[in-house]
Amino acid sequence: MQLLSEQEIERRKDREELMQLGINPYPAEAFPINVTSEDIHKNYENHKTDYKDISIAGRLMTIRIMGSASFAEIQDSTGRLQIYVRRDDICPGEDKTLYNSVFKKLLGIGDFIGVKGYIFTTQTGEISLHVTELKVLSKSVKPLPVVKRDEEGNVYDGFTDPEMRYRQRYVDLTVNPEVKQTFITRSKIISTMRRYFDDHGWLEVETPILQAVHGGAAARPFQTHHNTLDMPLFLRIANELYLKRLIVGGFDGVYEFGKMFRNEGMDRTHNPEFTSMEIYVAYKDYIWMMEMVEDLLEKVTLAIHGDTKVKVGEKEIDFAGPYRRLTMYDSIKEYAGIDVSKMGEEELRKVCTELGIEVDDSMGKGKLIDEIFGEKVEEHLVQPTYITDYPIEMTPLAKKHRTEPGLVERFELFVNGKEIANAYTELNDPIDQRERFEDQLKLAERGDDEAMAMDEDFLRSLEYGMPPTSGLGIGIDRLTMLLTNKTTIQEVLFFPQMRPEKKQVEMTEEEKMIFELVKGNQPALLPEIKGMTDLSNKKWDVAMKGLSKKGVVSVRKEGENLFIDLAE
Repeated sequence: MQLLSEQEIERRKDREELMQLGINPYPAEAFPINVTSEDIHKNYENHKTDYKDISIAGRLMTIRIMGSASFAEIQDSTGRLQIYVRRDDICPGEDKTLYNSVFKKLLGIGDFIGVKGYIFTTQTGEISLHVTELKVLSKSVKPLPVVKRDEEGNVYDGFTDPEMRYRQRYVDLTVNPEVKQTFITRSKIISTMRRYFDDHGWLEVETPILQAVHGGAAARPFQTHHNTLDMPLFLRIANELYLKRLIVGGFDGVYEFGKMFRNEGMDRTHNPEFTSMEIYVAYKDYIWMMEMVEDLLEKVTLAIHGDTKVKVGEKEIDFAGPYRRLTMYDSIKEYAGIDVSKMGEEELRKVCTELGIEVDDSMGKGKLIDEIFGEKVEEHLVQPTYITDYPIEMTPLAKKHRTEPGLVERFELFVNGKEIANAYTELNDPIDQRERFEDQLKLAERGDDEAMAMDEDFLRSLEYGMPPTSGLGIGIDRLTMLLTNKTTIQEVLFFPQMRPEKKQVEMTEEEKMIFELVKGNQPALLPEIKGMTDLSNKKWDVAMKGLSKKGVVSVRKEGENLFIDLAE
């Protein structure tokens, strides 16, 4: 059974009353719109005669009733517009129900209305719509959080709790409209990249999301089962192997924007599903790719900011090329003071132990070097930096280095301490590729659940011959974080993955009081919280037992002190 607040009950009554008045709170017919609030604010002063017959719709966000006339604000997808509603204008006849009952009593914050009229400027200089027609378009039965803003634009009682914002993004976008800009920028990043690739004649394609063999990256997949075929399938961890099959098939350049899925941990830069762009261009190598990436990111930042310099936190990052190039071994030598280039697995394991890096027996040479790099180097790579020439053990799909034995032709682009792009001169020798896959199988036997699987069909495609090729992957979410100055991946995803929502617990007034005090006073000493409540011993005991029984709080003893902890 759904538990309703007083406001929700009242709004449901309002909905019923509207229906009793013969007004459908959710009409089916379209409402004509010929302008946006942004257009009005931008152009009205210079083109006043163009705004005499206006039709616009949006959510009611404020209402100020002043007898037979009222001011309100509606919010459409572009911003807010003040509207002036006069009883005799929207109810020209004897029946004043539309104003006296519907507008004044049965409509509330969050309801969608459509209005027609003309634009004018109030005595205080506010551009407003004088309403001549009003239509109810959708009744909201759940109240929006009330976010107050003063004349200087300062926000009070803001909808700011991250968990609530990510879980209810639809509310976040409504009451914090500035959030929209992040996602508009994200869309612009993708469209700019797409235009750049199309201008070069490379083809946008789609490849399978459900794959019989997961490959193209080192990651743990999500697994499912196809009933008709009676076989396991995996959500893709990368689309690399399919895109390279298309290069074998004769395309000179293919790219794909798509969702990838990795059954891994979640943190500020990782979500189980994320958006990646991968591109493969024939007859190119990783050196050419570095220059292409510099050109691409320069154009993207110019399109977004009008400048190649981007403010990220307190830092200013310049995306204009050329970027610094540093080999992986040299980067570890520079920032950790250790030469790992000649070390074997046991020696690397010893170094990790000395550096306090956690390792296990499943990790081979490549993984150990990667752990040292991640721990000691990444954070220092603030300005765009290419880390190049990785150990062969780390990269089973890249071509052997043309001059350096034991290395492959690979680079990763790091910006602000995070990897943004990954690229190879692609391995197109089918015999070498098979041997690399076999080495991965050995790692899997040791317990490495991120080791790559053997893909016989991909090997078969290479046997038919793949031209020299360079490939690139860019994490769209992380790039968006950089270009919008966001510190968590959740801020650039409309709907990030969340833990299951906790069921709302009904509490008495005394229980609510204790809960709020504990929440706002961490660590919560029991005697102090009890003193703040001013409850009798009996009421305190009843409320605490109730909270404990409902799994909301627990009491723990630490030395001589008693603490109240909130349940996770």
